[in-house]
Amino acid sequence: MCFKRCTERIWIEIVQVTFSNKCFREGLLLGLGNPLLDISANVDHEFLQKYDLKPNNAILAEEKHKLLYEELMELYNADFIAGGSVQNTMRVAQWLLQKPKVATYMGCVGRDKYSKILEDKAAADGLNVRYQYTDKESTGTCAVLITGKERSLCANLAAANCFSPLHIEKPENKHLIDIAKYIYISGFFLTVSPESIQAVAKHAHENDKVFMMNLSAPFLCEFFQKPMMAAFPYVDIIFGNETEADTFAKANNLDATDRKQIALKISEMEKINDKRKRIVVITQGTEAVLLAKDGTITEYPVIKLPEEKVVDTNAAGDAFVGGFLAQLVQGKSIDTCIKCGIWTAAQIVQRSGCTYEGKPNFQS
Repeated sequence: MCFKRCTERIWIEIVQVTFSNKCFREGLLLGLGNPLLDISANVDHEFLQKYDLKPNNAILAEEKHKLLYEELMELYNADFIAGGSVQNTMRVAQWLLQKPKVATYMGCVGRDKYSKILEDKAAADGLNVRYQYTDKESTGTCAVLITGKERSLCANLAAANCFSPLHIEKPENKHLIDIAKYIYISGFFLTVSPESIQAVAKHAHENDKVFMMNLSAPFLCEFFQKPMMAAFPYVDIIFGNETEADTFAKANNLDATDRKQIALKISEMEKINDKRKRIVVITQGTEAVLLAKDGTITEYPVIKLPEEKVVDTNAAGDAFVGGFLAQLVQGKSIDTCIKCGIWTAAQIVQRSGCTYEGKPNFQS
């Protein structure tokens, strides 16, 4: 009797795995962004002041930040983690999917030891890495400065700035774009290659694919408004946090301060593909996630963790989108996508950097 029950259980598990693997395939999801090696360390507020940085903010490095990276490595116990917003999201999606190369990632790196570290780590996570290499710059880095539960990001894009449309025109890379059904970019990529964004956005529209973007940082909504709004009419799903949404509303004169109204107005902005309405997802830290869909706002409570369990909120947003996309490519409902995003973010913030271990056990 016991043998029979065990046999039945094994058979059910085999059927479940087989069915699950048929739900998604290699190359289904494509991400374009800025691959960066994160240099992460705990610092004090005096260190932030020294380099004119603010907690819970993200900026691009200027000349005054030149010595920041060396100081982090020499004087602080810094960790090196494969990073970059989209690369983080793709890695997290791969962790949840548990099937290699469902996600493809493109970005530009230098020909150096850091790009080798990035590629090895990403490939080990199951990601299909298709870097463009340049001899002009070294691989980009991002200082992740942790003060208590807050973090400040200062990115030196370096080689990431050198991405060009030539890379996506290569036959082997064009093939990967052709077979993808879901395409995701970060707002950070707007500073690098608006031409590439326009190319993949138009491809998505012409082939009825899902094109998604993240607002990524308040400064992008303000100072890179032109390339952002050029891409916006193609966006099917837009992600952002509370400060990004507020800044976007001001920059685009949406005449709204209530975040629910902001989400609805963003969903109603011009959209080229009229086969489906735009979906807007706004995260709000420890407050409810807002979903604007079909003219309606839905709120999703987040998982409240004890303060002592929260280690690093740096990758929470990237992890949320990774969880969302992992369900989306399997054809799951938006409701399930958001719940998985919330669950995934809660797992990642309990570790340092965008890291994870073991097999995910998300239950929809």
